[in-house]
Amino acid sequence: MSTSEVATPAGLAVTLAELPAHTGEHLGYTRWRSMTQERVDQFAEVTEDHNFIHVDPQRAAQTQFEGTIAHGYLTVSLLAPISQQLLKVTDASTGINYGMNKVRFPAPLPVGAEFRGAAQLTDVGEVNGALQATLVITVEVKDAVKPALVAECLLRYFA
Repeated sequence: MSTSEVATPAGLAVTLAELPAHTGEHLGYTRWRSMTQERVDQFAEVTEDHNFIHVDPQRAAQTQFEGTIAHGYLTVSLLAPISQQLLKVTDASTGINYGMNKVRFPAPLPVGAEFRGAAQLTDVGEVNGALQATLVITVEVKDAVKPALVAECLLRYFA
């Protein structure tokens, strides 16, 4: 680790020049957080997605999920804060979410469950004057066999 690289409690903080040297590294985990019904209900209001499996605990209890679950797109929205916590490019003037190559939802994220993010830096390269990092981010559910989400995220950093 060079003198400008900083190990954070969860994640990595590096300069643009140092980032490529970390290709292949696991960047750590975020803290465990709880998925609440309030958060799911707020997301339902904003997105106008009121599917009962998200917002009606009694009816959802009668499904294979045995209760309400977070929207898949709510889980996707967690990728931004997860990536920002696990990777900091300290000298970038701007960092943007460029997109995703692949997103999968192997298992639900139940309301009441604890979840955390994990990331691996799988690729770094120059694209149109920016440095593009590919992170495979996983949203894990405590005590679950499968993660709630696995996504290949593209982040671009500008000098």
